[in-house]
Amino acid sequence: MSASPLHSLPPRAGIGLKSRHYADVLAAAERGTAPAWVEVHPQNYFGAGGPPHRWLTAIAEHLPLSFHSVGLSLGSAAGVDMGELEALAALCERYAPAMVSDHLSWSNGPHDKFPDLLPIPYTHEALDHFAAQVARVQDRLGRTILIENPSRYLAYAEGDRDEVDFLHTLCRRSGCGLLLDINNVEVSAFNLGLDPVPWLGAFDPALVGEIHVAGHAVKDDDMGGTIAIDDHGSPVRPSCWQLLAGFLERAGPKPVLVEWDTDVPDYATLCAEAATADVLLLAEPVDA
Repeated sequence: MSASPLHSLPPRAGIGLKSRHYADVLAAAERGTAPAWVEVHPQNYFGAGGPPHRWLTAIAEHLPLSFHSVGLSLGSAAGVDMGELEALAALCERYAPAMVSDHLSWSNGPHDKFPDLLPIPYTHEALDHFAAQVARVQDRLGRTILIENPSRYLAYAEGDRDEVDFLHTLCRRSGCGLLLDINNVEVSAFNLGLDPVPWLGAFDPALVGEIHVAGHAVKDDDMGGTIAIDDHGSPVRPSCWQLLAGFLERAGPKPVLVEWDTDVPDYATLCAEAATADVLLLAEPVDA
């Protein structure tokens, strides 16, 4: 069974597709009122059949798909998880998504698989290794992928470059692009005591194929301070919208996803967030 895929993401707002919203998204797509595209975690569709595939096949007939993987573990010392890669390749063949992405992170050890996207040190050794893994994935999938900047809570003592330089060099070496998560920039900057504006301003817009925005929590930590937690459980913060507007003014329109993965709201609330992104996107000239 194959979907009828649409092959590009429009420079408009998309939403993360949640099972509770399947019927709402399909009905809106049939009416022509849905957000312009949807993103899914492919790991949720690694089963061969059942309702998730029936819904996704129907929705994919109307809306472009973006596959945002959370399982390749590209930064693991042992290299990419080949089981995840083969499952992802099969799903890409089935649905031909417009975009495929994963994270600048690792989540597998020699004997364990962690439910987190753990950061890597920004060293030339890590860069060599990560670029080789990205090339391995791209060769298997027969397409370029996007790599997302992480949210960080601490910085490694080791490191011979900053995050933006690491990602830019990775793109030049492997031919991959960037999934720029503006909420992650804001969370990392808060936790590391840095200014998110120059951090975001250092990214080359030409390398960015997709943007994420989301809400995050700020809580007291055990040391008497505060910490920003990338929980995707609340509306996009005004500061994140401001950062997005500033980046779009420099970059022009890009596909923008509203992420909301915990305490997921009703469909109307999620669409209202996407509409806010569209207001910013439609304010920018298409050929900027």
